[in-house]
Amino acid sequence: MADESQTTPSAFVCEGGLIKSRSTFIMQPGQALELLNFEPDMEGGYRRISGFRKFVNHIVPQTSSSSEKVLLLTYFNNNVVAARGEKIWSSASTELASQIASDTAMTGSGIISCDSTSGFSSSGTIQINSEIFTYSAKTATAFTSVTRATSSTTAAAHSIDDAISESWTVRDTGRTNAGKFNFERYNFDGNDKIVVVDGTNAPTTFNTSFTATDISDTNASTGQTTQLGADIASGTGMTGSGTITVKSTTGFTDPSSGTKSILINSEIFTYTGLTATTFTGVTRAAGGSVADDHTIGAVVADLYPPAVTGAKYVVSFKNHMFYAGMSATPQELVFSVPLEETNFSVATGAGSIRVDDTITGLRVFRDSLFIFCENRIFKITGSSFADFAMIPVTRNIGCINGDTIQEFAGDLIFLGPDGLRTVAGTARIGDVELGTISSNVQSIFDDNLVDSSLFESLVIPDKTQYRIFFSKDGQDEDAVRGVICVMKGQNFEFGELKGIKPSVTDTFVEAGNVLVLHGGFDGYIYRQEKGNDFNGTSIMGRYRSPDLTFGDAGTRKHMQRVILNYKPEGTIDADLFVRYDYEDKNSTRPAAYELDTSDVVALYGSATYGAGTASTGTYGGLSEPLVRQAVEGSGFAVALRINDGGTTPPYSLKGFQLEYQLGARR
Repeated sequence: MADESQTTPSAFVCEGGLIKSRSTFIMQPGQALELLNFEPDMEGGYRRISGFRKFVNHIVPQTSSSSEKVLLLTYFNNNVVAARGEKIWSSASTELASQIASDTAMTGSGIISCDSTSGFSSSGTIQINSEIFTYSAKTATAFTSVTRATSSTTAAAHSIDDAISESWTVRDTGRTNAGKFNFERYNFDGNDKIVVVDGTNAPTTFNTSFTATDISDTNASTGQTTQLGADIASGTGMTGSGTITVKSTTGFTDPSSGTKSILINSEIFTYTGLTATTFTGVTRAAGGSVADDHTIGAVVADLYPPAVTGAKYVVSFKNHMFYAGMSATPQELVFSVPLEETNFSVATGAGSIRVDDTITGLRVFRDSLFIFCENRIFKITGSSFADFAMIPVTRNIGCINGDTIQEFAGDLIFLGPDGLRTVAGTARIGDVELGTISSNVQSIFDDNLVDSSLFESLVIPDKTQYRIFFSKDGQDEDAVRGVICVMKGQNFEFGELKGIKPSVTDTFVEAGNVLVLHGGFDGYIYRQEKGNDFNGTSIMGRYRSPDLTFGDAGTRKHMQRVILNYKPEGTIDADLFVRYDYEDKNSTRPAAYELDTSDVVALYGSATYGAGTASTGTYGGLSEPLVRQAVEGSGFAVALRINDGGTTPPYSLKGFQLEYQLGARR
């Protein structure tokens, strides 16, 4: 037995997150040089992330190719809404509340307990994994009168939290060349609705019955303006032969393809011809407007079909629906009449606003509408067309991709050309001088801003966590990288993701239940924060400490023991590696130490009493136990690695204590 009379202990807590921007010599002991698929834990430490599993057992129906990725995903009226191509679909989904054994008989009288049956038909067919069941009735939390193994499927064992879903129901057809969808949930008239846009087709609204209504370009919005060149009296008749004199008609809509319209104050006029300074073939008081007096100098505004067809972005702000991202007018926002998402009549409060840059995303935050552009950020304040005001936030920094914009930690976070930024930080001082919040992991962003063509993001609110994913078409799922950002106090801590490849995402919170969803490139819908693997694929978890010299890089340390303080959620399958002298190939490299948690008792309430062995199923265990591991080797610096097996429940690394004896000085 080793003489430990001169053993020196050194302990540190796991905090500070992943650091890739500074030398290991100046890192704090609790920071991480590698933190892969571990997340900074709000309760302290680094937690191996949970996995994901299918949330809908049926693949989203394809249009023409099985390689089509999911383009739309949201949760609305207790249904998953999704699209891969020319159609939009819905499906109800819930999770199994009690396990089903393979030999459990269900022949018309079975019961399947679940979290909720909301959104499901009163009777019908459901699927759990690959087994299909029929039911003829339901309660709030159970399907009843169940028959199992129907449609030539085989009875199988099913576990708690396995997804229960019905087949997809088509809700909208006829979409062509749809791109990535965006959506907005809203309620203008006491009825919940959702509007979707896809960058090509007309926006479409759905009510809670999933009745689809396309928003057509039939009303009007304002565009080009000029000034009136001669007075118009309210009694002046214009019934198809009138003439209006203006300063210039340059930029106004050519009427050669049909009658066009202009607006003076609140009166709408139509015209069939124009010269350099006149509109001809004029009819007044069109569109239900009222003839009025107009004086020289009054603003004359072009009215044209609003370019909401092909919108990429949509938000609700101050009871108006705002649309942007139309290919023909990438700098324009078109907004509807108050409380009418389909009405664009200027006379009753609709309109348009243009900025001097291509719009890349919209987001409402607090009392403003933020307009993110390629190189600018603006915000709109006010409540209506009468007092909407455009205010520059910055003219030096823009947003690379609107899918990265999220409300997070009391601010808006987005991907700029130099990494993650917040609106508050970007607006605070001169932009250029202010660094990104992601400087600790800047190398990850530098690599992926060049290599990735697709970006996705989501927020997990109960963890104060933001996730961003970098991917591209054709890339293997296990190669896709991402970044975890957690707000802890006033600081941001980071981890790295690998192995999750979402094409779309959505986070939905209802009655305290958080649904973190993503659509895959394989056509399926998945729920994150569920299970211990990535839909059957092991989670590659890695942690590495800085190189620790304990304040003296010139004295050799003979390591005796490593003590790990951790918080388990089940049995751990992980290896501990001790590495010396900056992993020099000539240094001592002990074999992996398997973390032995067999003497650690399970948490009450997270394991079934009496189901395990005496060592693993003991009632009353410590919530944050210690694992003591004798180690060997020596060096002037030491680092710890944890490699996770990837199929067992998550756990949090809380801290370490290293015990060593001092040796000779270099």
